[in-house]
Parts: sequence; C-alpha cells; structure tokens
Amino acid sequence: MSATRAGLLSDAIRLLAEAGVGDPARDARLLARWASGLEAAAFAARLDEPPGVDEAARFATGLGKRIARQPMSQIMGSREFWGRRFEVGPDVLDPRPETETLIAAALAGPAPRRVLDLGLGSGCILLTLLAEWPCASGLGVERSAGALAVARRNAEALGVAGRADLQPGDWFDAVRGRFELVVSNPPYIPEQEVEALEPEVRGWEPFAALSGGADGLAAYRAIAAGLEGALAPGGRAILEIGAGQEDDVAAIFAERGFALAAAHRDLDERPRALEFRRASEHPGRF
Repeated sequence: MSATRAGLLSDAIRLLAEAGVGDPARDARLLARWASGLEAAAFAARLDEPPGVDEAARFATGLGKRIARQPMSQIMGSREFWGRRFEVGPDVLDPRPETETLIAAALAGPAPRRVLDLGLGSGCILLTLLAEWPCASGLGVERSAGALAVARRNAEALGVAGRADLQPGDWFDAVRGRFELVVSNPPYIPEQEVEALEPEVRGWEPFAALSGGADGLAAYRAIAAGLEGALAPGGRAILEIGAGQEDDVAAIFAERGFALAAAHRDLDERPRALEFRRASEHPGRF
C-alpha cells in the first residue's frame, strides 16, 4: 500500500473498481475518512501525510469488507436517517431515503398519543417519530432478536427509550390496546426476485426482512387482517410499498374495510407510502 493518504485512496479506488463497486471513488473516500476519524476539511488538508498504523489497519480492514460487497453502512456501523444517526448491521435493513416518505406522511398529520410499528427493524421509523413527537409513546414489534437488540440500542442513543416499548413478536403478537397511528415498512419483494438484487442487499441484509412471499404481498395480508383490533377510531395506518404495488395493496386493505386515503410519493414520484383509514370514517379516496 502507498505511504500517504492520497496514495491509499488511489489504490483503494482501483481495487474497488475491479471488485465491481458502483462508485469506487466515493466509497474509498468515505472509508478513508472513517478510518482516520477526521472531519472532511481536515482530511482533505492532510492527504499528503502518512496514515497512522491503526488508521492504516482500519482502512485495510474496511476496504477488504467493501471489496466483499458488504454495505458501507455496515462497515461504518451506522446510517443517517431523517437527520439522525442509527446503528445498523447484518440483522437489520439499511434505512433507505425512500422510507423518509413514510416519515413525512406521518408528520403531516396530527400528533398521536400512541404509535405502533410492525416489523421494527433498526427502529428508524418508530424512534424517529418519537423523537419528533416528544409527547408520544410507541410500541415496536420485531420477531428477530438481533434486530430488536439493535433497535433498543438506537432507542437509548436517541434518548427515547423511556417512551419506546420494544417487544419480540410476529406482527400483532405483542400488541395490546389501540393506536392512533400504525406504521410499517414490511418485506415486499417477491421471493424469486431477491436473488436478483445487488450483492450488497442479497448477501448482507436479512432475507426475512426482504422477501414478501411468492407475490411480495404476504405481509400486507397479515397486517390488514389484524389492523381492525389495533387502530384507534379516527386513526391512520401508513405502510411503505414497493414499485407497482399500490393497487394490489389497496385492494387487500379494502377487503378488510380500510380505504386508501392517500398515496404519498417519493422523490422519484413513485407511490411509496400508502395511508389507510377505516372506510366508514373515510368514504372517499383523494
């Protein structure tokens, strides 16, 4: 390896490109800054200096992981979501910008007293909402013990653990009482399509959090079946969906007595978060 940070960067860019990484220059620079512990301006000003022994070793370890196509967020241990830093790892989905569409949709409505998050994962949805709504409390349900541990650490780090009841369970197993807001980013990729995903996703993120069964809709059927008993009168349910699933998901919830109140679009103008209310409380779609 080269003797300076600039040399390390050059070597890393070449190796990452050979490994098929999509943006090798960006990832090499992120890894180098992460290994150095320096802020962007300080790192740029010290490119011609040699890295310390520990820094070089950390960089080499991170580079090896990225060449193996481990996601950057897992290597660095965190991901920013809605302006906050969340711990991530192989037990949880990497929070994605598209999911911020659900956050924006939730915050556009009235602040609830209680929020229910089904399929908690890293906790990025529930914990963000609790941080934004200091008077709200929430229940998060997650069947993966590893994911639940990550979410609990995130709740502590964000200072909302006292208002976040995070419980093991499958969908409504641990749910008691009713909630003014129910949210979820369930698995929605058809099982046969998971193998076609990028190596960073199919090789490093939990299969159970990706695969939505044969048609990608299994989780929506489960949520729709149990929603009546969990949603408070006048409440809202907001769920993330995959591309092209709007009509199918709306039909599943309509069969259970829930009307599609809004389809919130992401930055690519695709319907990304569907908002449901009881049909008896919301007779028309807008």
